[in-house]
Amino acid sequence: MSQYNEMQVPNGVPVKMWTNGVPVEAEAQNQLANISRLPVVFKHVAVMPDVHLGIGATIGSVVPTLKAIIPAAVGVDLGCGMMACKTTLTASDLPDNLAPIRAAIERAVPVGMTPKRYGRDKGSWETPPEETDAAWTVLVKEFEEICEAHPRIKNTNNYKHLGTLGTGNHFIEVCLDENQAVWIMLHSGSRGVGNAIGTHFIELAKKDAELHQRNLPDKDLAYFEEGAAYFGDYVKAVGWAQKFARANREVMMVRVIHALKKVITKPFETHLEAVNCHHNYVQRETHFGQEVFVTRKGAVSARQGELGIIPGSMGAKSFIVRGKGNPESFNSCSHGAGRTMSRTKAKKLFTVEDQKRATEGVECRKDAEVIDEIPMAYKDIDAVMAAQSDLVEVVYTLKQVVCVKG
Repeated sequence: MSQYNEMQVPNGVPVKMWTNGVPVEAEAQNQLANISRLPVVFKHVAVMPDVHLGIGATIGSVVPTLKAIIPAAVGVDLGCGMMACKTTLTASDLPDNLAPIRAAIERAVPVGMTPKRYGRDKGSWETPPEETDAAWTVLVKEFEEICEAHPRIKNTNNYKHLGTLGTGNHFIEVCLDENQAVWIMLHSGSRGVGNAIGTHFIELAKKDAELHQRNLPDKDLAYFEEGAAYFGDYVKAVGWAQKFARANREVMMVRVIHALKKVITKPFETHLEAVNCHHNYVQRETHFGQEVFVTRKGAVSARQGELGIIPGSMGAKSFIVRGKGNPESFNSCSHGAGRTMSRTKAKKLFTVEDQKRATEGVECRKDAEVIDEIPMAYKDIDAVMAAQSDLVEVVYTLKQVVCVKG
């Protein structure tokens, strides 16, 4: 029994929304209606319970397209996603004071960002470690090919960002599951180079739309059709950025494990159950007998039996889930709790004291710079999970004890 509501859009495909019991702002609904009116969208748009307004396309949406891709729907944090692995440690193996664990992680992985005008980015490597070198060796040849056709992509922070966290809602956490097993979980994407690739091709798509005088409901929804000048270049570049993002998470995970082993004296194993999944990406898939490009903008693949990760905010639970393979959602589920307000509004509404209360018991930053990530700026993760019970089943419930923010 499916539990979505269907929004009918004049001159558009249906919009199927898994949003029972969670708020959806009117602007997000308007944005979804605009997407549904594009001539390249196939069958329907699927909307996850963490849905909220994005730039061009709505975050928390699954958009299948026929022989075309909408770069702004894929966005600029290409391949952004989650990685989690279970360890053989339990809660009792962790020290009473968790501050040294947080400090060790922050030493092992560059976090945050320094604006360009201040020189070297603190969120990049000064001297990349061997894990970064090994991962970059696999990526560099294809990157150079992409840069030959699009030279502006070369002058980006690429190699030195591989194995770094970034800013915003990206994080590294040490969590406990319901059996008190220790997990390591992290959230990051393709960093500066992915942003440059996304931005570059969104601009090219807009120029292409002007050239062909496409009547778009929103200029940010410009798309490349198969056979168009930059279609193949975009597919190659976005595919590469997604590989970079996956490798970025793997390098960080290895670095975090090494960091924990310096603080926790008891020997332990990791990767007992590991998940590495994108939630901002596009790939070819077959649905309803048709090969399409599926763009998941803030959504996770949830094929039958496939493991995924749905994180809450920095004070809430997170979930390791198993997909139910619901065809109506194009085998997808939500990618998190979803924001209920902008970062600016959160900073105006809440104080450092609110942040301290909301993250009590978690070893994390509690200063004014992270108020925009306060749990109250997000939807209730339990309501989000209830709204998609026909898409996934919960395998593990995690609660963070250490959270490192960019």
